Amino acid sequence: MDGCLTQSLNERQRQAATFGNSPLLIIAGAGTGKTNTLAHRVAHLISTGVNPSRLLLLTFTRRASAEMLKRAGTILAATSRQPSLAAHDATMAKIWGGTFHAVANRLLRVHSKSIGLGDSFTVIDRSDAEDLLNVCRSELSLDRGEVRFPRKGTCLSIYSRCVNAREPIETALAKQFPWCSDYPEQLKSLFKRYVERKQEQNVLDYDDLLLYWFHLMQDDALAAEARGRFDAVLVDEYQDTNDLQASILQRLCEGGRGLTVVGDDAQAIYSFRAATVRNILDFPKTFPATTVVTLEQNYRSVQPILDAANAVIGQCVDRFEKNLFSTRRSEQKPRLVTLVDEDQQCDYVIKQILEHLEAGIALKKQAVLFRAAHHSDALEVELARRGIPFVKYGGLKFLEAGHVKDALSILRLAENPRDATSAFRVLQLLDGVGPSHARRAIAHLIDNGHKLSSWSRFAPPPAASQQWSALVAMLGRLAPNDLPLPEQIAEMKRFYIPILERRYDQANVRKRDLDQLEQISTNFRSRSQLLSDLALDPPASTQDLAGPPLMEEDYLILSTIHSAKGCEWDAVYVLHAADGNIPSDMTTNSDEEIEEERRLFYVALTRARDFLTVCFPLRYYRRKHATGDQHSYAQLTRFLPESIRDRFEQVSLQPARPDLDLTTNRAAIDVRKKISAMWS
Repeated sequence: MDGCLTQSLNERQRQAATFGNSPLLIIAGAGTGKTNTLAHRVAHLISTGVNPSRLLLLTFTRRASAEMLKRAGTILAATSRQPSLAAHDATMAKIWGGTFHAVANRLLRVHSKSIGLGDSFTVIDRSDAEDLLNVCRSELSLDRGEVRFPRKGTCLSIYSRCVNAREPIETALAKQFPWCSDYPEQLKSLFKRYVERKQEQNVLDYDDLLLYWFHLMQDDALAAEARGRFDAVLVDEYQDTNDLQASILQRLCEGGRGLTVVGDDAQAIYSFRAATVRNILDFPKTFPATTVVTLEQNYRSVQPILDAANAVIGQCVDRFEKNLFSTRRSEQKPRLVTLVDEDQQCDYVIKQILEHLEAGIALKKQAVLFRAAHHSDALEVELARRGIPFVKYGGLKFLEAGHVKDALSILRLAENPRDATSAFRVLQLLDGVGPSHARRAIAHLIDNGHKLSSWSRFAPPPAASQQWSALVAMLGRLAPNDLPLPEQIAEMKRFYIPILERRYDQANVRKRDLDQLEQISTNFRSRSQLLSDLALDPPASTQDLAGPPLMEEDYLILSTIHSAKGCEWDAVYVLHAADGNIPSDMTTNSDEEIEEERRLFYVALTRARDFLTVCFPLRYYRRKHATGDQHSYAQLTRFLPESIRDRFEQVSLQPARPDLDLTTNRAAIDVRKKISAMWS
């Protein structure tokens, strides 16, 4: 039966899927069928007698786990004497499948009494964790110093980094948060208080789930009990694991018994989340009995694209050797296009997108990729002007953006004056209003029956006097809820936009989010429906709010490279392939950072199936002033040295220089005489 089960696999995939019980590392190059191979391995283990309830599958998203288990069930059904999918779905349901955090939550509930948690612990999300941390920050008076202490979101990020990377605070600050390096002792006090508060309330944050699991595995008896639950452990995207997760796996699978990990060191791009490429590079050293199986046959891209990608990643010093190849042939090399400036880049990319559309490649099958979310600003404006629909992924999720949270807090306060959390945020938007003033204003509101109009009798700090009267007047107009919703949002914007312009960078970009919020508000019956729908089913981006998809059947994809990992498109355009953008000038302080930026560029290249264009604008204008011609010239990304540019078709769209007549020197002589005559 197993021969039938794996007959669709190539030789390397089959070797990985049917491997025995010793540690196995599958190096799966981009587009080489990683998910299919791992699903076949799950099916193989079950078909050879492994009890599904003793199988652990760890992934990085719930969707990835569900997809893999569904595929494994389909494989079993196709090769079984009992072809009923329902029966195999029931088998798959017995598998311990899910994210590291979901499995940790399940295991901790099994062992909760043994580790002092009790039966009733709850898990708080990041927003609640930030708020609790902020309470601790205030209790310790860290919000009232002469020097501005890091805000709650930054503090939680530092805490998370220390936990997941298992780094001392001093190391985490030096590596990732140098602007906070003056506060190690204060942060230690804050985190100690934060942990105490969580323990008092019997709550865990996301980082605690892994931290408690790690400490559970340090107890020999509990570790043996957890270890005894599983005959096989499979881990997807192993290059994205952090030090804490790798340490858990070492104790869960002593000596690597029954452990299979799948990943690609060339796609390790999440160090900012505390992931470390060393986990996958050092796996054979950690488990000396490891067998490494490398998947190199690519099912996604044409060979010229792979030739370029192989050349780029081949410059990495520390990596697993692999050479991606494809049976998909093409005479079209990827293009490296040199352009005058960003405006010409926009024109060129849009022209190519429309040409591909005319040739039958839908907009959905085309993607524009960039290193940082703001790199697409000019392109977004031009796409909108030309009426080309698009969806953008990456950067902050819509509801995580500070300016959007500010705007929605104003609407929530108007909707429910008892919402102290929203009031606390709104009040601190005003000049001179800190946590103490905000708490006094909220107490005043409570004492006056939560009537927003009562704030007209509250004395704000002098710096906020004008803003205070504007706030009270605006809330007075919004609270009755008798204006159409778009008018309410317009009213809110008139008050808030001057604050936005002072508080945030790229204000014009952020204003577009508020404009879109006003536009889509017409889709909701009421303010309460708008607020509840955004809370219960938060959108990932502003474009998500516009309906599926922007009232069009087809739309272009814009994405940061980080968000594009795992995706593929027929045609891909990579913007701003200039040093300072790729690699980012923020991440060139060490060899490790530069190597990760190279891997990120490699990820961008390997998203393309048939057509790949890399754009390099020569000139960047400084937009500090509305007029003027201040600019600087860029250098091509260091990841495309001269030695590998023959893998690309090199195109230059610089304006041609007028031909010089070199056949005579008469013009030069005349000019020299005129200049000499000036001083006669």
